[in-house]
Amino acid sequence: MRLFLEFSNLALFYYYLCCNTAYLIMLMAALHTSIKHQYRIKGLETSWIKLSPLTPPITILMPARNEEKSISIAVKNLLTLDYSELELIVINDGSSDRTLELLRQEFRLRPVKAVYVAEALSAPVRQLYRSDVVPNLLVIDKDSGGSKADAVNAGLNAATSPYICVIDADSVLERDALLRIMAPVLADPGRVIAVGGIVRVLNGSELEGGRMRRVRLPRKSIEVLQVIEYLRAFLIGREAWAGKNMLLIISGAFGVFRTDLVRAIGGYRSHAIGEDIDLVTRLHRYMRDKGEKYEIRFVPDPVCWTEAPSDLVSLRSQRSRWQKGLLDVLWPQRDMLFRPRYGRIGCFALPYLWIFELFAPIIEVAGILTIILAACAGMLSHEFFLQFLLFGYAFATVISIGSVLLEELTYKRYNDWQDVIRLVSYCFLEHFPYRQLQMLWRLQGMWQYLRGDIAWGVLQRGGLQAAVAQQE
Repeated sequence: MRLFLEFSNLALFYYYLCCNTAYLIMLMAALHTSIKHQYRIKGLETSWIKLSPLTPPITILMPARNEEKSISIAVKNLLTLDYSELELIVINDGSSDRTLELLRQEFRLRPVKAVYVAEALSAPVRQLYRSDVVPNLLVIDKDSGGSKADAVNAGLNAATSPYICVIDADSVLERDALLRIMAPVLADPGRVIAVGGIVRVLNGSELEGGRMRRVRLPRKSIEVLQVIEYLRAFLIGREAWAGKNMLLIISGAFGVFRTDLVRAIGGYRSHAIGEDIDLVTRLHRYMRDKGEKYEIRFVPDPVCWTEAPSDLVSLRSQRSRWQKGLLDVLWPQRDMLFRPRYGRIGCFALPYLWIFELFAPIIEVAGILTIILAACAGMLSHEFFLQFLLFGYAFATVISIGSVLLEELTYKRYNDWQDVIRLVSYCFLEHFPYRQLQMLWRLQGMWQYLRGDIAWGVLQRGGLQAAVAQQE
């Protein structure tokens, strides 16, 4: 028993050490990439992208299910984006609330008959609508297919542009977001096949006329902790992975893809739980199978603001679903592991997701239990416990603080010094007890998936109207 506990505790120590060392390497890589990006954007004039005849049209796909609290504001936001040729397709995914009714009233929709070829698999389409006041707006009313991927496929079938941009209905884009996210595409259209932008937490901020009026940190602790998570995930994780062309996830809330390639792989997998990571992984596979040179990029300055869960029940549902989605992608693509054909994706990116993301809740929860058992049996070394705190808590906290400081040194979205102090102080709370709660929720997600429960779950949201109401 003693040997087992000593081995388990030592294994957890080295696991945390490897995990945090990997993040430290990513932090240094992200700093290097961020400095280069800051240098590039100093001379970037988004006006030339807008005016250039080479700028390709974009079709925005916005799936919406029971989004009556957000839909009008979200559509108005997208219709006023600073981009020359834009088509907007809203997919009403079998909503049971007033989502479709509000769209009809606000934008004077009328039924139309149009050619609709169902190349990508989706639930049946009931009706297509055009707006009498906004000529580039198309609304698709369809039966619910039970997933966001199914809804996006219906929009993909109707898209007419060479690029699609997928946006969530509870999100808003900054006015120049599309111009900025398309900059890598225009710089190298032959190689860049997809680009992701940064997603930031909207909670606590104020909207006016579908635009960001004032950026503020949320009041609730659970929302502030998610701000730190998002900063670390995007400014460190995705910045570093994309720098080596190993990015495996472009957020479903904001990403641009070449339409022909998405159609070539059959669109989104209609029953995918994590449709964002699933699509990008399949794009990597497709391009490497064909032996073509390509890049999937991440750009940290085009911003999408989205509503994060504000209660523990909704957050638990979201994180359980994310873990289900991860398992739903990694298992079918397991044959990519360590195969020379898939290069760095198969040798580094996918193994990292298996070891430090998928198996993390199992390893960490089991490790913590063995530490508790060792303490109860009087076999816990004080020296080991101090090392565990240093590498499992303090080290991780420093990396979170690094992501906050990186944000303040570069993009400075939180201009109030009190917000910055709160962000840094909450970095000390993120890894205990918040991290342990996440581990339990992710374990729950894996268990649900293994017993066949692939439901998305319900998130309680205030909607974009709540962000507007704050200023009144």
